[in-house]
Amino acid sequence: MTNPKVRVETADTEAAAWHARLGARNVSTGAIEDFFTWRAKPANAEAYRRVEKIWADTGKVADDPEIARALEAAMSRKAGAASSRGVPRTLLGLAAVGAAAALAIGAWAWQQSRTVFVTGVGEQRLVQLADGSSIRLDTASRIRVRFADDRRLVDLERGQALFTVAHDRDRPFIVDAGATQVTAVGTVFDVRRDGATVSVTLVSGAVDVAPGEGRAAQRMAAGQHAKVTSGGVATRIADVPAETSWTDGRIVFRDTPLRQAVSEVNRYLTAKIELDATSLDAVPVNGVFRTGDRDAFVSTASQVFDLEASPGPDGSVRLTARKNN
Repeated sequence: MTNPKVRVETADTEAAAWHARLGARNVSTGAIEDFFTWRAKPANAEAYRRVEKIWADTGKVADDPEIARALEAAMSRKAGAASSRGVPRTLLGLAAVGAAAALAIGAWAWQQSRTVFVTGVGEQRLVQLADGSSIRLDTASRIRVRFADDRRLVDLERGQALFTVAHDRDRPFIVDAGATQVTAVGTVFDVRRDGATVSVTLVSGAVDVAPGEGRAAQRMAAGQHAKVTSGGVATRIADVPAETSWTDGRIVFRDTPLRQAVSEVNRYLTAKIELDATSLDAVPVNGVFRTGDRDAFVSTASQVFDLEASPGPDGSVRLTARKNN
């Protein structure tokens, strides 16, 4: 007969290994499928929840000096026989779920990088989460993922992301974007953070949008767009294909003011476009451009609006109105 204690310890070790593996920058579809097969066993699912909880709890004790000293002592010891099998000491600490908090905090620094996902300017990234949800990050974005027993929390620290949320009624999926909080159970929605302003586009399902702590949440329906400011939540009918076109590497402009269009194109560029033609700021722009294709936008804008393009010393391009002859 299998020793139950041995099986629990094995499940915890495997859960810790899966937690590390799923935190890698690139996770194959096959790996995700293998994980779901492994997690289908109740003991494995419970072990993975315990590992997630340890990661969630480590931040609570990160500043405790006694735990920090205990961690330093623990991590300075030889890993012993287990280390000889190639198991990282951090993961060994996770496998012993009932161990002291010192080993949990021992993984804290690693956990910070494991749950933080970032894209550079012009970069996009698809993040697969262990619960079956996925997050597609747009240019210059940063998120932090924290899962617990009663909720799934994502901090959108900057930028934009499309969330495809796996249904779990017992654990709502919450996106914090500054003071704004978006709560879903199972749905698809886009969140963009521009300073203190947050925009939410709901593709399917339903979400609750709260403009700040202690303020009433507003329920959104599929096909709606919400703009959240300090003044509250304003909703309108969304042009969903246009507002989520970035996921296909496109920017769609429909009667977009030229100044705003330039700003949107610049989000994907390190060498920016500078518009020096204030009289044309509000002129509407219509068209579809590939993200990062500066030359196509500059060429089209120059022809349509009679602008002159000149290179800057830093690699930028300045658009100015041509002088009348």
